[in-house]
Amino acid sequence: MNAAVYEKSRLLGLVPGRRVLLIGAPLLSGLDEDQLISVLAHEFGHYSNADTRLGAINRRGFEQVSRTVSTLMRRSAAKVDDERLKAEEKEARRVARGKAARQIDTGSAGLSYRLAAKPFIWYGKFYVRSMRSTMRRQEYAADLTAARIAGRAATASALREIPALDAAFGFYMQSYASLGANAGLLPPQGEVYGGLRHLLRARSAELRDLREKFPEEEPSAYDTHPPTADRVARIEQLPDDGRAAGAAGPALALLDDPAAAFAALEQVSLTPDALTMRRAADWEQLVHESMTTYADGATQPLRRAVREATGADGSLDSVLAAIDGGALWQVADRLPKSAQAAAATNRAARELVRPRLHDLLRDLTVAELIARGGAHFELSWSDSALLRLHTASEEQLTRALDAAVADVPDTTGLRQVLRPADSLDSGTRERETI
Repeated sequence: MNAAVYEKSRLLGLVPGRRVLLIGAPLLSGLDEDQLISVLAHEFGHYSNADTRLGAINRRGFEQVSRTVSTLMRRSAAKVDDERLKAEEKEARRVARGKAARQIDTGSAGLSYRLAAKPFIWYGKFYVRSMRSTMRRQEYAADLTAARIAGRAATASALREIPALDAAFGFYMQSYASLGANAGLLPPQGEVYGGLRHLLRARSAELRDLREKFPEEEPSAYDTHPPTADRVARIEQLPDDGRAAGAAGPALALLDDPAAAFAALEQVSLTPDALTMRRAADWEQLVHESMTTYADGATQPLRRAVREATGADGSLDSVLAAIDGGALWQVADRLPKSAQAAAATNRAARELVRPRLHDLLRDLTVAELIARGGAHFELSWSDSALLRLHTASEEQLTRALDAAVADVPDTTGLRQVLRPADSLDSGTRERETI
């Protein structure tokens, strides 16, 4: 969720080289045309100010200083290790003669290398501070270029928008685009990155709040960019140029075929392993199958505990049979526990483990309902995935679970919840946020 430029210059930056402009594809989903023009004008401003000419030289200079320091410190560590090994062997012989062991002391081993590294460390800090101070001034200058070309309002709004979009994109990639990874499932073709637009539409109110709250940034002499709030304030202090923000259409409309562009992007950016994964037909399938896989995974501790306690197969039927047979707390004893729960006994132990047992039994019941067609997960772009129950209400399920893990367990309610859908009132439906 960003844009950048660099230049392959030659002869220490004296001869310009091939210029490369990088445009993060997610920007097209979140910015309007005027904001995108502002971003591009900012990047071209770096070219017009010759900011990119010395970029490679600056980077190589820092790398050389870093390499020198790393080499000296590595040699110092090797000297210390050698000295420690000798001292340990000496102490071992001393202990073998019946004397008390002493603390290992490596003395001044490697000191000469550490001393030699100090000037490079001092110079490296000075070098980076100076280089990045220059880079921050270049950012201010590029912002002025953007404001001159795209307008003050569009530039300020783009600077506000990008941190909010960056947060939204990170959340989208973690919670939606990669949701099916454990199920071996990818979003539909072109939707790995292109699906971001659905989230942005559904969560416009949250994005509005993010635009008003700049990221908390502790200023540092080593920052490459000034704080966003400072950059916006400088732009908004410029004279009004009569150009308003928000009138342009979405930047995504600039592409001839957005779907084809996002599909092509997947082919060059996803790993070979990811590209071999199965594609969901739509987002609804992706969410249901992915959440079903997660739900099934959550049941494993309870299945394992039942197998260990009763020798049964770990299915829900075997769990209910174990409860009916009086083995509920033998099963509970084999569940993973906190240190406090593990140390407790009698009534206290039961009360500490009961919520965990309740949750695991719920997971197993939900997994069984899904397998029987009695529930499914539903996509939501504005909230977490939703579980829709077809054969019972959430209140009915909760009461049944409470009864099943009570001091005197009763599985009758759970068995009723698990009855086939056609034997119950088909109008009983409830949605629950997961």
